[in-house]
Amino acid sequence: MFNDVVDPPSATREPARVQVQIGIFSVSDLTADPTNGHTPSEHERLEGWGRIARHAEDIGLDVFAIGEHHNPPFFSSSPTTTLAWIAAQTKRLIVSTATTLITTNDPVKIAEDFAMLQHLTHGRVDLMLGRGNTGPVYPWFGKDIRQGIELALENYALLHRLWREEQVDWQGRFRTPLQGFTSVPRPLDGIPPFVWHGSIRSPEIAEQAAYYGNGFFHNNIFWPLEHTAQMIALYRRRFEHYGHGSAAQAIVGVGGQFFMRRNSQDAIREFRPYFDNAPVYGHGPSLEEFTAQTPLTVGSPQQVLERTLSFAQLFGPYQRQLFLIDHAGLPLRTVLEQLELLGEILPQMREGFAHNRPAEVPDAPTHASLLAAREREPHRD
Repeated sequence: MFNDVVDPPSATREPARVQVQIGIFSVSDLTADPTNGHTPSEHERLEGWGRIARHAEDIGLDVFAIGEHHNPPFFSSSPTTTLAWIAAQTKRLIVSTATTLITTNDPVKIAEDFAMLQHLTHGRVDLMLGRGNTGPVYPWFGKDIRQGIELALENYALLHRLWREEQVDWQGRFRTPLQGFTSVPRPLDGIPPFVWHGSIRSPEIAEQAAYYGNGFFHNNIFWPLEHTAQMIALYRRRFEHYGHGSAAQAIVGVGGQFFMRRNSQDAIREFRPYFDNAPVYGHGPSLEEFTAQTPLTVGSPQQVLERTLSFAQLFGPYQRQLFLIDHAGLPLRTVLEQLELLGEILPQMREGFAHNRPAEVPDAPTHASLLAAREREPHRD
């Protein structure tokens, strides 16, 4: 199945230059459409993801990412299964997570699942690790939410080693010891999937990303932009401190959301009932307050373009921009229309991100680029 639709393995071709990966992500909510009361079934939403991902690739986007949840009103409990299905229907799109729960998942299983997915997609996969924001999930998996930070730090320390060492001896606080353990399959081409550490409010996670030289993703869909800038600045300073490169060379991703119509007044009028009833931010600040303080942009395509390009002035040049567009009960038809409008401004968005971008700022990482970088390194005994 994959052989019919996936490009040849990345090791056989030069990595494509994509300075900023632009894509979409989903939080997998099941929310009633406030305009007609219809709540899509889990099956409807999953089928919709296939259409959304295919259309995302058709308009030229780079990434399709899904979250991990184990509680209603969300349904994405098995991201790797879904991403394998998405990858089988696409040729170029990077499939990713937003987020993989590093706290309640066994790092051994994460290592196995994502290495398997990496092989099946010929390297078109990476992942974002996070703690999640749903307290009841922790005891369901035998964990204590009060140990969330410690779990995130220790579990990733093990995951990092599992992908880089053939045999691992391990003794930690939160899982049974390992003796001479080999995680299979081994990463494709010996290159582990690229890891983004996602956090909104925890400096410890920004520190963790910097320590390993991994990416830091601030999914700031409901936080003030100034807070996001502070977290990213912290990560950049610590990235440089650990000797991975200059602060400008740190690998940064940000979240965002938009709703577009040709006319800004039409966009505001149409989106307002969805915003007011959304499970992630409804019944709180007004739409006007929210758009003033967060990345949410509701308006014309030109307004979305200008607002998105302004983020680099706050955060510095970055490598990944993901948008949330399929939430709050929006019907699939409307989501596909949003993608069409995004496709119209996508060339200008890419040009804007590239304009005056310092030469030292690296492109967005891919399996092919990481493999090429390794092959350029001097051979070592």
